[in-house]
Amino acid sequence: MVNRSSIEISEKAGVRYLHFSSAWVQGAMRIQYPNALELAYTREMMTGLLLRDPPWPRQALLIGLGAGSLAKFIYHQLPKTRITVVEIDPQIELVARLHFQLPDDPSRLRVIIADGADYMLAGDSHHDYLLIDGFDRNARAGVLDTLPFYQACRARLGEHGLLAVNLLGRERGFQASVDRINQAFDGRTLVFPSGDGGNTIALAAAGDCVDAGYDELLDRASQCRQETGLNLLPTVARLQQQCQLGSHRLRL
Repeated sequence: MVNRSSIEISEKAGVRYLHFSSAWVQGAMRIQYPNALELAYTREMMTGLLLRDPPWPRQALLIGLGAGSLAKFIYHQLPKTRITVVEIDPQIELVARLHFQLPDDPSRLRVIIADGADYMLAGDSHHDYLLIDGFDRNARAGVLDTLPFYQACRARLGEHGLLAVNLLGRERGFQASVDRINQAFDGRTLVFPSGDGGNTIALAAAGDCVDAGYDELLDRASQCRQETGLNLLPTVARLQQQCQLGSHRLRL
């Protein structure tokens, strides 16, 4: 096991894990398939691929690097996308490069060492996809889970913009988090059923409306699996089972 301060790396059954503490998995990589999304919640964070027409997203902004799983997937599977990652801890970037095969290609994948909330609240750049997965070593999102932050996210999204947020669905403040996202995005939100690991993904839309039928989502999921290896068919089925697809349509 490698230990840098409270950052730990372990391996089990062909999977390498990043921990901020021995009990909390912050990222994972299957060594035989280093660019695949190993953890279920990271796969669901890419559900936006079913809701917008390619080539989308042109610009992706990630708050929180972790093991670099989302950044690597987008880099390798969506070659027309430029990626910016904002990570507060420079040690995390070092670990992602040394142990999780994060690409070194600043022309397409730029890592900025900064506070994610400050970056969002102070900047004015626009993006197509915002992926928020930032926690401290005690699994707290802090300012990244406040109304001003979510309002800043909406202001930074373009006309085809989508937001994906990793929330801890078993925490007491979960519903308050959802309420803040709803308020910032005028109710244009979709909350997934909580997964086995307790992670719950919330999606929110800005700009153009999302209006897709169940059969269309299945077709897009099949095409996505063929083109990128990402299987979102179970995600579509879970949404239907949880009555998130009213009248067999998803509208945001």
